[in-house]
Amino acid sequence: MTLLDLTPRVAVSDALTALPVAVIGAGPVGLAAAAHLAERGIPFEVLEAGDDVGAAIRRWGHTRLFSPWRYLIDPAAERLLDAAGWEAPAPGRVPTGADLVASYLEPLAQTPEMAGRIRFGVTVTAVSRRGMDRTRSAGRDDTPFVLRLTERDGQVREISARAVIDASGTYTSPNPLASSGLPPLGSGGADRVLHALPDVLGADRALFAGRHTTVVGAGHSAANTLLALADLAVDAPGTRVSWLIRNASAARVTSSDDDELAHRAALGSKLERLVAQGRVTKVDSFEISGVDECDEGVRLVGTRRGEPATHDSELVVNATGFRPDLDMLREIRLDLDEVVEAPRRLAPLIDPNLHSCGTVEPHGFDELTHPDKGFFIVGMKSYGRAPTFLLATGYEQVRSVAAWLDGDMRAATAVQLDLPATGVCSTDIGGGTCCS
Repeated sequence: MTLLDLTPRVAVSDALTALPVAVIGAGPVGLAAAAHLAERGIPFEVLEAGDDVGAAIRRWGHTRLFSPWRYLIDPAAERLLDAAGWEAPAPGRVPTGADLVASYLEPLAQTPEMAGRIRFGVTVTAVSRRGMDRTRSAGRDDTPFVLRLTERDGQVREISARAVIDASGTYTSPNPLASSGLPPLGSGGADRVLHALPDVLGADRALFAGRHTTVVGAGHSAANTLLALADLAVDAPGTRVSWLIRNASAARVTSSDDDELAHRAALGSKLERLVAQGRVTKVDSFEISGVDECDEGVRLVGTRRGEPATHDSELVVNATGFRPDLDMLREIRLDLDEVVEAPRRLAPLIDPNLHSCGTVEPHGFDELTHPDKGFFIVGMKSYGRAPTFLLATGYEQVRSVAAWLDGDMRAATAVQLDLPATGVCSTDIGGGTCCS
């Protein structure tokens, strides 16, 4: 008898097996989860709030990722694509976000296994157990999940699911500007605070040309925007660029010879040169507490090196990172780390104080398990506030989860990762410091 024959398989009640697995989010990790479920013959439904696959990525599609294609394609997704006659991109080329959508996610969504199983314009507003709030325990594991959905036309309805894989990401829930983690105090100016990674040299050029913009944040999203603004300033007179950080230095974007992702390593050295040349004005050790209106446009209020301070600008780009939206999970029993808001068993493996992206240990369903059996947070959202996520990590997560849902414990526990060495921490797409 083989080892596989001896491996116990997870028992699932008949009432649950008749239901599909609900996958929240049609980004790279959500579609990878669907691909692994499809290969195992497990019914699934993908629920996407946007109008197409990769909705969040499309918002920063102008930005080039750090990872080459060989780290960006999930193996199960690739097998589905190959069967459909897909022509794979050159593995060593580094794509933009728009390339990732057009050359990978869109063709994947059109494969026979995916087509018709992705619902667009559907926002998941709550997840619970059918007929149970989080306080009820009897029979909980054998009770289907219920997902409350708001359709594009405003209709609200509910669907049931055998299991839930939350791959909704974090891009739509940025950290507040205030250093306390709370929304900043103040009476105005918020309309001049913009989301991370605007298209400075493209669609948003007219907004930034000839204006003073302050980018807040110490990661790679901030660096990308600062470099674009500095390029814009060459051709657009009157364009000024400030960079505001709360610490004395921006270690995450410091150039490093140890980083195997060359495009990411180059960001730090380019930004350091711009600061040295005076093309970017760095304001360090500034802790923001409020945002107000002023004659120039928006005033950041706070302290600098312990003394009251203000900083005025026409526009502010909030590149302070992202956090998971947990509001829709209030009735789910979660076990989250109190610091980074990642699953408790995963948190020590991804702590940005101890790990870079390339040193994160392999992990799968076990580290992602919550007290509510059959519920998983995967992808960037599983990392909570830690900016160390790479797509390849998310792909291995969902491979393991799909194996567990299929009762294949041998495959579920055989987790492994092949990641590039990284001298500094940065996240993959859709999160803290962008990009993969």
